[in-house]
Amino acid sequence: MFTIEQIEFAHGKVKSGADFPNYIQEIKELGVSGFETWVFDSHTEYFGKDGFQVKSEPKYENLIIAGISDKEKFESYLKIHQKGETDYLTFCNHCAETGIEKWIVSLDTMTCVYYDKTGNEILKEIIPVK
Repeated sequence: MFTIEQIEFAHGKVKSGADFPNYIQEIKELGVSGFETWVFDSHTEYFGKDGFQVKSEPKYENLIIAGISDKEKFESYLKIHQKGETDYLTFCNHCAETGIEKWIVSLDTMTCVYYDKTGNEILKEIIPVK
């Protein structure tokens, strides 16, 4: 099975949202079937076959997640991040500002779903395959 070190090595190649599809392909090859990232500190739980799970450490001090989500503003922030115009920490700050609590990625369906603090689905995207 995969390790946090292997995943973090792959993630180290990501400089912006534009690099995300390549990262997804690389961790999928490691055996990752999905993951859940929490915006408040960016810790992530990774899932594999037969219930295998590993969890990363927090990446930064806790952010405060807005209580009310702003889907339109989030979508505009996401678009600029995906174009490579913001780094990961900036994107996470934008998520917190617009009420995004977490995202869940499925490598089986190649989707990324963003959720607010009450568990409502704010946006579902198909991950492009490169």
